[in-house]
Amino acid sequence: MNNENDLPMAEPPVEKMTEPCDAPKEWRPSNQETLREYEISIRFLNRGCVVRVGCKEIAFEDPTYAMAQINAYVNNPWEEQQKWRKILD
Repeated sequence: MNNENDLPMAEPPVEKMTEPCDAPKEWRPSNQETLREYEISIRFLNRGCVVRVGCKEIAFEDPTYAMAQINAYVNNPWEEQQKWRKILD
């Protein structure tokens, strides 16, 4: 006598992944959003200058180097913020 319990059960199909999943990317604001976050000001002194970004002030002996750092910040604000936070905090 065949009982329903006597029948072999079919296993559900197994989905195979052919490619590994990409890790979720960290959300980042756009460059414009990041640049609007903090006000930037430059105060030139007798020797060098002070660059203020938000509430942080950074003294530079060489204004040319300060301008290079500001340009790097404007071109890639998210990464530069991360770099300077490690230095200043």
